[in-house]
Amino acid sequence: MADIVNLRQFRKAKARDEREAVAEQNRISHGRTKAEKTLTKARNDKAARQHEQGRIEKPEQD
Repeated sequence: MADIVNLRQFRKAKARDEREAVAEQNRISHGRTKAEKTLTKARNDKAARQHEQGRIEKPEQD
């Protein structure tokens, strides 16, 4: 026989875990100095530019 599970407690525990995951992500995103944020933005911009440079453009057809 299977173990009996209280669904209400299971749902609450799952919601608690999801909220904790969101909180951890927010701590990472918002708990940084301005210099760290600027560095991350510069790196993301550089990666986007390099990605766009590799794009092959097809000639337009009339």
